[in-house]
Amino acid sequence: MAKQDLQFEKLSPEKFKIVGVKQDESEKLADRSLSFWKEVFLRFSQNKLAIFGIIALVIITLLAIFVPVFSPYSYREQLGVYNAPPSASHWFGTDDLGRDVFVRVWQGARISLFIGITAAVIDLIIGVLWGSISGLAGGRLDNIMMRIADVLSAVPYLLVVIILLVVLEPGLLPMIIALSITGWINMARIVRGEVLSIKNQEYVLAARTLGASTWHLIERHLVPNALGAILVTMTLTIPSAIFTESFLSYLGLGVPAPTASWGTMASEGNKALTSAPWRLFFPAFFISLTIFAFNAVGDGLRDALDPKLRK
Repeated sequence: MAKQDLQFEKLSPEKFKIVGVKQDESEKLADRSLSFWKEVFLRFSQNKLAIFGIIALVIITLLAIFVPVFSPYSYREQLGVYNAPPSASHWFGTDDLGRDVFVRVWQGARISLFIGITAAVIDLIIGVLWGSISGLAGGRLDNIMMRIADVLSAVPYLLVVIILLVVLEPGLLPMIIALSITGWINMARIVRGEVLSIKNQEYVLAARTLGASTWHLIERHLVPNALGAILVTMTLTIPSAIFTESFLSYLGLGVPAPTASWGTMASEGNKALTSAPWRLFFPAFFISLTIFAFNAVGDGLRDALDPKLRK
């Protein structure tokens, strides 16, 4: 058999260059190492609906903080101009007592946002502690704790809230207590599920072997690793609390007059729907916008944390 010479093409460094990317840019890309939360932020920032929700919530919050402070009118001041339509003097018009609706809307935003966020924070604290202890303990204690949660959740949520408000009388603090009495259960179940999937990981078992306390495990290992699910649940709990507060205030079980909330303003505006529709439109619009914005942020955060959920 004749020996056949094999011809090899001479390989030059140019053959190994990345096509379409400059050398200095490729080195930056190679050196860049994104942490988990940086990747979440990048994915979240690509969700236009979630970004819109963030912007809307920032604007609503700023208006709620500053409008009642810098407005020439007080939310309870009677100006002598009754049911006036929106104008340059009164951007959202006035109500049947001559009060400026624009100022009352943003005063009401303070109350509604405060109730919603405070109730959600209380749900967060109780739910995280309950779910973490239950999931970490396991066995009989876990069964007892979750059966208590099941019994509480078996009673309709709104019924519990209405009964408590009737017993405690309407007001800001009773509203927060009523919203929090069973609102933590969903958070507890989610945290318990996360803890059950985490507690048998090697780093948790190693910490327990070294004598770490239950609180140390919850604080340093379990909660940080379940933070994604906690944040999503928290973000979606706030609009639920705002809606419930608005609904109960609409029924007359919310904060008493003359304190303004979006729900009480909607209830008052509904009575003048045909003669002064702006009185219902503005509080109802901002209730809807706020709930939509929170839900958009929650959905965007959920998709960013778990790309497999993205459509």
